[in-house]
Amino acid sequence: MRKNSSKTAARRGRSLRLVLLPLLIAAVLGLTACSNNPDSVFSTNPNADTTSDVARVPWDYRVVEGTVGDLVGSDMTILPDNELLPNDNNYATGDKVWTLQYMDAEMTTDADQKNTVKLSAWSTIKSYKDLQSATDDLKNLKVSVTTDVDLVGVYKTEYKGKTRNFAVVELPSGNRIKQPIDAKRYTDMEKKKVVSVVLEEVHDFADYDLAYAKFRGWAK
Repeated sequence: MRKNSSKTAARRGRSLRLVLLPLLIAAVLGLTACSNNPDSVFSTNPNADTTSDVARVPWDYRVVEGTVGDLVGSDMTILPDNELLPNDNNYATGDKVWTLQYMDAEMTTDADQKNTVKLSAWSTIKSYKDLQSATDDLKNLKVSVTTDVDLVGVYKTEYKGKTRNFAVVELPSGNRIKQPIDAKRYTDMEKKKVVSVVLEEVHDFADYDLAYAKFRGWAK
C-alpha cells in the first residue's frame, strides 16, 4: 500500500509541475510583453510616466456673433460655422445672434508637478438675442479673484551673461506654475512663503462648482 501511495503521490507531483509550468511560462511572457508597453502598470520603459495624473478642466469661454441659417425641426444652424443648436428663442433664418463658446483642457501633471495642457476645439453651447445677455453670462463664468497662494520658491538662471529670475507658486488646484519675475520682485519674494496673486476662476457651464484657477498676475 505504501508503495502504491508513493507512486500515486509522484504522479500527482509530476502532473502538478506539468500544469504549473505552462502557467509560469505564460506569466513570464505576459510580463515581458507588458514591460515593452508604456501604458502598462508593469512597464519598464524609462520614458514611461506611470505617476501622471490626468484631469479635464474648464479652460475658457468667448462670445461670438453669428447668423441663423437653416431651421432643422426644433434646431437651427449658426453661420458661419454651420453649428447646430436648439432654437429656444424661435429665431428665424437671417436673425443676428450671439453665441457662448466653450473650451476645456486635458491637463497631465507628472511626478515633478509639471503640467502638459491639451486644449479642445471651441464648442457652441448657448445662443442669445443680445450681446449684453451673453456678456453677463460670460462674466459669471470667468471670475477674477485676488488671493494668497503658497510660494514654492524663487531661483535664477544664467545664459550668455544674462540672468533670468523665476518664481514657482502652487495654485489652489495643487498645480505648480513657473513665472518670470524681475530682480526687485526676486529680492522681495526671496524669504516669503506666501504671495498674493490675481487668478481667473473658469467655471464649468453645466456644474458651476467645478472651476479651474488660472494665474493672471501678481497682486502687489
